[in-house]
Amino acid sequence: MPEPTTTRRITIDPITRLEGHGKIDIFLDDAGVVERAYFQVPELRGFEKFAQGRPAEDMPQITSRICGVCPTAHHMAATKALDDLYKVTPAPAGRKIRELVYSTFMVEDHSLHFYFLGGPDFVVGPTAPAAERNVLGVIAKVGVDVGKKVIAMRRRLRELTSLAAGKAGHPVFGLPGGVAKRLTAADQERFKTVAAEAVEFAQFTLQVFDDIVLKNSDYVKLILADFFTHHTYYMGLVDAQNQVNFYDGMLRVVAPEGQETVKFAPNKYLDYIAERVEPWSYMKFCYLKTPGWQGFTDGAQSGVYSVAPLARLNVADRMATPLAQQAYEKYIATLGKPVHHTLANHWARVIELLYAAERMQELANDPEIIDPNVRTLPTAKPTEGVGVVEAPRGTLIHHYQTDERGIITKANLIVATQNNAARIAMSVEKAAKGLISGKQVNEGLLNMVEMAFRAYDPCLGCATHSLPGSMPLAVRVRGRNGETLSTLERDADGRVRRS
Repeated sequence: MPEPTTTRRITIDPITRLEGHGKIDIFLDDAGVVERAYFQVPELRGFEKFAQGRPAEDMPQITSRICGVCPTAHHMAATKALDDLYKVTPAPAGRKIRELVYSTFMVEDHSLHFYFLGGPDFVVGPTAPAAERNVLGVIAKVGVDVGKKVIAMRRRLRELTSLAAGKAGHPVFGLPGGVAKRLTAADQERFKTVAAEAVEFAQFTLQVFDDIVLKNSDYVKLILADFFTHHTYYMGLVDAQNQVNFYDGMLRVVAPEGQETVKFAPNKYLDYIAERVEPWSYMKFCYLKTPGWQGFTDGAQSGVYSVAPLARLNVADRMATPLAQQAYEKYIATLGKPVHHTLANHWARVIELLYAAERMQELANDPEIIDPNVRTLPTAKPTEGVGVVEAPRGTLIHHYQTDERGIITKANLIVATQNNAARIAMSVEKAAKGLISGKQVNEGLLNMVEMAFRAYDPCLGCATHSLPGSMPLAVRVRGRNGETLSTLERDADGRVRRS
């Protein structure tokens, strides 16, 4: 992107209510009209490099440390990559335990985002004082009893994750061919009880969204606003019936008009997805090889695509559980299909919350879940493996190549926020142009610009990898009073400039 010719700059640093660190730079002309806005990720965490030289079996533990918000997603994608690496089919009970744990995690994570991260913008209000736009503000709005209900639900879910996966924060149960621990009949009864509570909690959360957001005409206008709308491609996992599936399936892509353009097995992702870098961010930008990179633009001619809840509901024909299907039908009847309104991610997320709770309940009641045979031992020589799941934030891909001893020689991680990176950048800029231009800028208005990225629930700790080559770098030497004494900059092509 060319440098704008501007006279004024607004910086939001750090941006708030997300995992990781980022900032937004907004450039305005003399009239206060936004010329450009950049969503920047200034941190670098090179997990793809960290993996090299490590035994492949370490990857489920190593990659779960990438992010404290969604370690279960990385653990599961890594474990599935090991299945593919060793060409082993997991034992049926082991596979179901994995999906049970994963569904439990999705309920917990989607609840976290709605009540703690994205939801405060609606429950408390987008222009409410910053000190109130948080979970405490949400509790003040909906009542202490509701707050206790949210906290208790998350605690029960995390206790179950610890029970089945070893740890709630960093699971240790995934192994090539299955899991490390069986579930007992007593364990199953605990899952049944909490799963039933989770379904009720998800229905309650949908009602909260309906009462506070959908019945507020100002909020609905905000969701439908053009400056929160982009017509892009969408991608997500679907099962054999083109229903939403978080754990397994085929990757399906639909065009901005809604028709399917391609459906492919996860291990074929390199045939369809490419990555590129920009000098102003450490985050990679993914795009569809067909139609290719056409810049930060939307429409059928652009290769920009999106993942996450909105995208998953766009690529699927229906939900796989009955209550979630009813909620999905109301969503489609209200917004149409495909849905291009970025803030509708919040509605899609609470529908997915209900689906995850229902799927958790189905698996908890499956008699096979307590079968003691939970692992098929691998025997094949490792070479290459790909594992894919739908993280809360969208499609997550782990791809490992090893030598004959199973030592990682190359790793490629494409996380949900990288898949969304181009659209997030476009969303932030369009929101800034639509909200700020020519107006008096205040904190509430800037928070509404932040809402453009917050709807995607980005994880910037996960997403800050780079392609091989020189990384853009800026070093500033400051004096004792904070003044800049000198600057040393290196661009993506390795050119160094001193000033």
